[in-house]
Amino acid sequence: MLLDNTGLNGMRSDLAHLDDSSEKLGFVRWQWEYRRATYDLKLHDGTNGEDYFLRINTRAVEGKLENPDAILEVEAVYIGRATFPHGLDYESPIPQPILNTATQRVAELKQLLA
Repeated sequence: MLLDNTGLNGMRSDLAHLDDSSEKLGFVRWQWEYRRATYDLKLHDGTNGEDYFLRINTRAVEGKLENPDAILEVEAVYIGRATFPHGLDYESPIPQPILNTATQRVAELKQLLA
């Protein structure tokens, strides 16, 4: 599920600040290459035992990711249900408590990056 109207899309930050800010909220920079990085936050639903991931896609608009001064821009924010062994299902319905937590974390990250 694509999360629209998060206020993060188009925001820019240097890599070091984005890494620090996202890490404070529990995000991990999992996938990355020279010009693109994905930040994931794992959310566990205790009622159904499922895991969900809040994913923030970014792209370097200045520099490369090996440089902490590189400027990244948020492209999109997604949430999906984890599937075995490594996938995410973006079409599954997201339980409201998980969606509420995801929305809160996105708002907190937006504040840290502002």
